[in-house]
Amino acid sequence: MSHPAEHLSAAGRLLLDRRRFLSGSATALGSIALTTLLGAEGLLAAEGPDIDPARPFAPRPPHFPARAKKVIVIFCAGAVSQLETWDYKPDLIQWDDKPLPGGPSVTFQGPAGNLARPQYAFRPRGQTGKWVSDLIPHLAELTDDLAFVQSLTSKSNTHGPAENFLSTGFVLDGFPSLGAWTSYALGSENQDLPAYVAIPDPRGVPQNGANNWGPGFLPAAFQGTTMSSKAPVRHLSAPGVSSRADQAARSLLQKINARHLEAHPGDGKLAARISSYELAARMQLSVPGINDLSTEPDHILKMYGADQSQNPDKAAFAKNCILARRLVEQGVRCVQLFNGAYASGGKLNWDGHSDLKAQYDVHAEIMDQPTAALIRDLRQRRLLEDTLVVWCTEFGRMPFFQKGAKGRDHNPDGFTCWMTGAGVKRGVSVGRTDELGRKAVEDIHPLYDFNATILHLLGLNHERLTFEHNGVQRRLTNVEGEVIRGILT
Repeated sequence: MSHPAEHLSAAGRLLLDRRRFLSGSATALGSIALTTLLGAEGLLAAEGPDIDPARPFAPRPPHFPARAKKVIVIFCAGAVSQLETWDYKPDLIQWDDKPLPGGPSVTFQGPAGNLARPQYAFRPRGQTGKWVSDLIPHLAELTDDLAFVQSLTSKSNTHGPAENFLSTGFVLDGFPSLGAWTSYALGSENQDLPAYVAIPDPRGVPQNGANNWGPGFLPAAFQGTTMSSKAPVRHLSAPGVSSRADQAARSLLQKINARHLEAHPGDGKLAARISSYELAARMQLSVPGINDLSTEPDHILKMYGADQSQNPDKAAFAKNCILARRLVEQGVRCVQLFNGAYASGGKLNWDGHSDLKAQYDVHAEIMDQPTAALIRDLRQRRLLEDTLVVWCTEFGRMPFFQKGAKGRDHNPDGFTCWMTGAGVKRGVSVGRTDELGRKAVEDIHPLYDFNATILHLLGLNHERLTFEHNGVQRRLTNVEGEVIRGILT
């Protein structure tokens, strides 16, 4: 009679070897112990939040104690020149109107011209003595409060893909925005307002429009809601329908949905739909109050520049800044505030190709005072203690003019953005571009690092905040990103 083991495969017979069994058991136990320890330390990669479809915006804990609970991202569309704002290059003065030795003959939009000095005077500011441009006098006064990253790089020199890369971590369309990731991870402290609000510039939407605040493959609930002082949330009321009739219709719809949910327990999509209707109903009451700036005192309107009727674009952007403050004051998790619209030859945004100085005179007048007032207002209300403020742009500008023009071409190889507020050091600068401001050469940080740092300040580990899409664990920083420790307290 044959032994049962004779019918086993070679691999099966090895499992009957006592020494191998004991050795394998020891290895397995070690692996289990390691997994447990890594899990306890929060070092295992894939980890999405546990979301109740019926309450998608319920507050959720961060991965670790957060310095910031809310974030305002001021996005200057069109690519602000670092050489006219934050990155002083005195060598450009002596090289003015001379060719760049070994420089490119052609750049993004055509032949390269000669090197061009900064178009505005720079001077040392505050206790730090950092040189900042006269283009932005109000923000220059806050230099000691800001943390500059002066060695950022992008993956694209084209506005649309570069906007995508800054907002979503990918140059292609279809990926979730920073605000969507944030509201997906943390929910909101106010259940009567959207968790994530995008405020377009009064002159129009940015080049890539809703991609900048879209949910990508995350649940649609986490898309940013657009509103501004000029264009409040649409369809808050039904034309020709009395409030009593509207309330009756919503009550009936709520009862029908509740009965259907009872008959189909566990239907997440239905629960999410009911939740969205309920939020819309609450917004009918909460949003008009948020948008009503008539309650703001005159001295606040004046501080922001919202009273300047001679410059309606500036007044409207100033009101958008006040709206951003009011939103975070009410617990909205993420506000994305845009300065500058779509590509227009530099007329509606910071895309200064043809006549940079003339165009920047216009754009800086709109952006500078309201942005500085927003920071001051947040500070005096003690909101900066738990609010992070980010100023960013999609890439920088070349140190030379374009041939036959008085503007600078696109430069993704070295530019400046900054942060201030909760968890951020005051009056520091990290990284450096070369002597002419063309490329980052010291402590180089791709925009992955910038986004990783924003998430870190919100208490989120960018490597753990993931969502499985098409079999891949996706995240805001793709497979890259390091927190910029030099700007953290």
